[in-house]
Amino acid sequence: MRVLIISGTNHKGSTYNIGRIMAEKLTPAEKIGEVFLPRDFDEFCCGCTNCFTKGAEKCPHYAKLAPITELIDAADVIILTSPVYVYHCTGQMKSLLDHYGWRWMAHRPEEKMFSKQAVVVATAAGAGVKSTMKDMADSCFFWGIPQTYKLGRAVAAVDWKSVKPKIKDSINKKADSIAKKIRKRQGKVPVPLKTKGFFKIMSLIQRNGWNEADMNYWKEKGWTGSKRPWK
Repeated sequence: MRVLIISGTNHKGSTYNIGRIMAEKLTPAEKIGEVFLPRDFDEFCCGCTNCFTKGAEKCPHYAKLAPITELIDAADVIILTSPVYVYHCTGQMKSLLDHYGWRWMAHRPEEKMFSKQAVVVATAAGAGVKSTMKDMADSCFFWGIPQTYKLGRAVAAVDWKSVKPKIKDSINKKADSIAKKIRKRQGKVPVPLKTKGFFKIMSLIQRNGWNEADMNYWKEKGWTGSKRPWK
């Protein structure tokens, strides 16, 4: 099993450590990839819409984004991590996710995403964990990932060393529970009705869509008919 951790900061604090714990419960260290933001991607979407209308390769930041896209496509499990910044994910995580708007089911979703699983990880000293996890989980859903798990915790600390043992034990147990579910579903990830229903709506829209690039993509895949990207 290949696991990719995308960290919303360069800092290896509580959020990173939880993400790493989660990954190591799933696979050996040599099968874990890591992306740090903004170290590995530091561009903001400029709103040119090239990715939607002309193709992803026309994005001004395509060369920087492509290596991360390759890692995402190669992973079986994607772990997105972000500490809470003013009740939401970090700006650098949001910026990366912005660059994948063209991959949403409303546009040109990648077929591989429908067999993956994801975990969103967020921590805060206090509040904001749920809204931060939602920021990342929304993209996972609209990418087409069938199963996304949430691992968030108010750790009442500003660094991992200061987190109380009782809280760390609770986090570890939650990670064990998620890992068990992921391993059980690996290779046969169930696609929920919500995803199937949204995909069906998009398939009807794309028969006569407003964006030619999207419409042609769906028709070439056979998705405007009965074919689907899952088994």
